[in-house]
Amino acid sequence: MLASDINATIYGNLSDSLYSGYASGKGIKSTSAYIISKKPVGDTLSGIVTAVLTLSDGTERPVVAPKNEIMYEPEIMERLSALRQVKVEKISCLYEKSCGAVILYEDKAENDIKILLVKNHNGRFYSFPKGHVELHESEKQTAIREVKEETNLDVEILDGFREISDYCPFGKIRKRVVFFLAKAKSNNIKIQESEIDSFVWVSLSKAEDTCSYDNDKRVIEKVRRYLREHKI
Repeated sequence: MLASDINATIYGNLSDSLYSGYASGKGIKSTSAYIISKKPVGDTLSGIVTAVLTLSDGTERPVVAPKNEIMYEPEIMERLSALRQVKVEKISCLYEKSCGAVILYEDKAENDIKILLVKNHNGRFYSFPKGHVELHESEKQTAIREVKEETNLDVEILDGFREISDYCPFGKIRKRVVFFLAKAKSNNIKIQESEIDSFVWVSLSKAEDTCSYDNDKRVIEKVRRYLREHKI
């Protein structure tokens, strides 16, 4: 149902940005829905299903938003907080956003710059530490927090580096990952065992061979270019 073209009829205003109504579309029977928007809406709305809620009674309820409005889970849930009598057990969102960092460590013993790669429980390949943005958090705040939680490293974000990876892993959910470049003063890792299976410090020259995702290889090449330009 996610991303389906929807015609919504609004019949109730629940808050400044949340409405109740009915939604219908191609292959979708008319069903009760919540409508959210960053701007006031009229009696009808042409939009997409930006999220699907599973409520405490097991029923599913679509959340409809205008086609040109991208909203992530924290923002959606903040708007749905006006539903004080409704308990959401699960939410599946069309758009997901994570932030993380390519972490550099200067190995003086080997006179080499190394990059940290981690393998999480849900992944088969090594990548960079990252995690979902929380409500009212900036992208850099998310990256620093996630690095600390997953590796126990305190890092310094370097200015002038911000790379975006957009992809659709299963053809429906649209994921965006924002990567920053950061320096670690220590290579002493303490992994978050509930999230991370393993980690490895690799030389920048070998990082692309260790990574499998094209997006990660592209980010590493951008790191090389940044380091050359900034003579690091």
